[in-house]
Parts: sequence; C-alpha cells; structure tokens
Amino acid sequence: MAVSKERKAELVAQYGKDAQDSGSANVQVALLTERIKGLTEHMKLHPKDFHTRRGLLMLVGKRRRLLSYIKARNIEEYRALIKSLSIRDNIQ
Repeated sequence: MAVSKERKAELVAQYGKDAQDSGSANVQVALLTERIKGLTEHMKLHPKDFHTRRGLLMLVGKRRRLLSYIKARNIEEYRALIKSLSIRDNIQ
C-alpha cells in the first residue's frame, strides 16, 4: 500500500513548489490521497482487516485536518486542490 518512489516524485513535482518540496500541505494531501486510494482497494478485498481499517481512518482524519488548514489559508488553492485530486468538499 506504500506509494512508490516514482509516484511520490511525480506528486511532489506536481503539487510542490519545486522538486524538493515534500513538506508543504498540498503535497502531503496528495500523498495521503494516494495512500488512501491504495488502502481502500485493500479493504475491498479484505473487509475484516480491522487494523488496516483503523490506519485508513487515521489517514483520512489527517488529510481532513490538512485540508481544513489549506481552506482557512487560501480558499482558491483549496478548491483547485480538491478538484485535481477528485476529493469531495465536506470541510466546514
């Protein structure tokens, strides 16, 4: 379920300010979204894997907090990010 090095580099290049910017909130949200997609597919095959379910819910919560931060800081950047990542807007 881990994101490959190549995919991580693509996401950092796409959402970061430069190729070394792996810590900005946009990049973190993109990486978390990629991990969440992988774990969601795993959970479809293994519905009783409760340890993975807990980890998935923790990742979703972390992504939600980061999205709240981005939304409070810059609403246009937030809208562009959720549109490009195909995330529903449910942050108050």
